[in-house]
Amino acid sequence: MVDPQEMQRIRKRLEALKRGGVHRVKDRDPMPSSIHIIGIGKAGAEFIAETIEQAPIDFLSDDRQRFTALAVDIGDGDLAGVRAVADSLPSDKAQVRTLALEVPSRDELFGSLGRYREYLKLEYPRYYWNPNYEPWLPDAIAIPKAGEHFPRAIAKAIYGKAYYEGDRPLDRELELFVNSVDATTCQSIVCVVFGLGGGTGSGMVMDLARHLTNVKFGRRALVLGVGIAPCEGDRAEHKSGSIFPTINELDCMLDQEKNQGVVQVWGDLYRNPFTAGFLMVPQKSVWQETGDLSATNQQIDRELVAFLTRDRGLDLYETLRLLNWVGAPPSQHMAARSQYGARWAHMFGFTTLESDNDNVPDRLGIRAGTFNPDFFEIRASTPPTAQLRAKLDDLAMKMNASFAPILEPEIARSFMAGSPTASTKSYIQFVIPGATKTALDIFYEARLAYDRQTWEEKLLQHSWLLELGVMLSEPASRFEGMAGECLWGCACRMVVPYSAIRGEDLEEIKLKLEEVVKA
Repeated sequence: MVDPQEMQRIRKRLEALKRGGVHRVKDRDPMPSSIHIIGIGKAGAEFIAETIEQAPIDFLSDDRQRFTALAVDIGDGDLAGVRAVADSLPSDKAQVRTLALEVPSRDELFGSLGRYREYLKLEYPRYYWNPNYEPWLPDAIAIPKAGEHFPRAIAKAIYGKAYYEGDRPLDRELELFVNSVDATTCQSIVCVVFGLGGGTGSGMVMDLARHLTNVKFGRRALVLGVGIAPCEGDRAEHKSGSIFPTINELDCMLDQEKNQGVVQVWGDLYRNPFTAGFLMVPQKSVWQETGDLSATNQQIDRELVAFLTRDRGLDLYETLRLLNWVGAPPSQHMAARSQYGARWAHMFGFTTLESDNDNVPDRLGIRAGTFNPDFFEIRASTPPTAQLRAKLDDLAMKMNASFAPILEPEIARSFMAGSPTASTKSYIQFVIPGATKTALDIFYEARLAYDRQTWEEKLLQHSWLLELGVMLSEPASRFEGMAGECLWGCACRMVVPYSAIRGEDLEEIKLKLEEVVKA
């Protein structure tokens, strides 16, 4: 039960957001934000291409703005679409690059993995030179071909080879990306976009985000993670148990307490790289409406692009300020920035006012009865001639009943300048803040699929910390109650309880509470 005094502090904080609008940019002509994107895998590359195609009329209209994009994938098959539209942007204000990683032979890949300790020692002098180190991939592993599905552990190995080996193409591309972002003379927000279910995107993002934020930027930039969740129309391997370790790895980055349990053992390079937080983008409701995977992906991309780019980045910037206030503990000063705790999953959603039917979106994959947000805004961008006030008020009332926040939602309305492709379309979007991983249907679905797999299959679905010998989503064999199985039979570990990795079903929690009451 929430302490009444703590609830009062929460309400004061939220009232400052709702009534005082402390997260809003007050200037009549506010400084714009520049959005920069790193897209990993097919989902990330398609998102960059959609961003360029859908760019609003005022995109890069301010002399202080720049746009920087980098698309990274294994093979070149999904990168051509980015290059095809890149020339539509002014060369003096935009940098759009692609990097197709080659698939090495098995011997080349294992040769690279054999030198991993040398690379980590150069990168982080405090790195512990483990004499028991071995490559994390099984000896008999078959390496897929470009265009095929890559398990997360293999994608991670290919990333490492490109980042550390030879002329270091990934290191070079990240350096060019950061230099372009630094040339921007207004607030920059870097979005790292990937598919939660894709092996390439989710396998590479953990190391790429670490190198981008903690090495290249030195933690001075706002880096937002954007994970696009799979839907029923996706390929089977994109809906597999790999999502369970992916979510757990994000959980151990973004939950400050869990992340401290990793940093305590392995150092600051493993501090949460998503300094601006994390958006999770469900696709389920769109798939149920369209029944077409391509149409679903395109609609999701269009809505997300509009949210990130319109009003010269104002909607995204104000939302991030709101999320920082919502995520801060009640005891913290209101002006202070705060890392998120266990409630790090911010769910992106949208709806329409173009129909008289019920336009309230579903619960975005949030389990019924598990979670109610503190406060959220409905960001409405409409043509200047639209007379939609009554419909917006009705929508706010319905969403208040559906999500039951502590304070009723606020409508933040702007009048869009339009875009070349959709000059009269209204965009109604929102971010439901502060869900825990255990409030999400996808977490339990993935955990069930993960539990049915063999140990070898589970290993290939991990990424973060494998170079340290830690298989995060398995129990530690030498430290009772802790998470992180050591691949080498030594003392590799992290200070995170295994129960926190597994999560607990609501029924299990209920039974435990009943046992406590009886005792």
